[in-house]
Amino acid sequence: MRKQLAVTWVAVVLLGLIAGFFYAYACSVMVGLAETDDRTFIATMQAINANVRNAGFAVSFFGALAVTALAALLGLRRWRSPATILLVLAAVTYGVGGLALTMGVSVPLNEELAAAGAPDAIADPARVRAAYEGPWVTWNLVRAIASTVALGLAAAALHKLGHRKVEARVVDGGGEERGGLRGAGMAPGRPVQQ
Repeated sequence: MRKQLAVTWVAVVLLGLIAGFFYAYACSVMVGLAETDDRTFIATMQAINANVRNAGFAVSFFGALAVTALAALLGLRRWRSPATILLVLAAVTYGVGGLALTMGVSVPLNEELAAAGAPDAIADPARVRAAYEGPWVTWNLVRAIASTVALGLAAAALHKLGHRKVEARVVDGGGEERGGLRGAGMAPGRPVQQ
């Protein structure tokens, strides 16, 4: 259980990073770029897309799914536990709504924009921008929402695991209770110990 708790903590951090990445695009980057002219928009997105595939991005983008799935696998012996179920749901939600959506929709859109060539040489930049911007912004919002939902599910699993760890420490070898509500004599359904 200790390993699952530690790995889930890392999963929450990675999901938070990638959800924040998509959120930042949704509420600032694309909003700001919407105010630019067509050639500036195209040049900026081409530059971002050419440089976003880096080690810092890869750790959160791929790591979020890998570590969340690992946390779920570590709970296989207790596969019906709420924490493990939440982790499976988090992995599936991010895997489909974050990673698969990026690879299946966002990356092809980025590749089409790159194939349009240098912004100064594009005959109709308004058409190129229109074909890219609307779909990219819409699907990025879906990625942001899915990643945030996955983050919430993983955080709920972390809470459950942490709570379960406290309960596991309640009874020691001498039969005395310590830690948590029970250690304070305030367990549900039990009178206060004096």
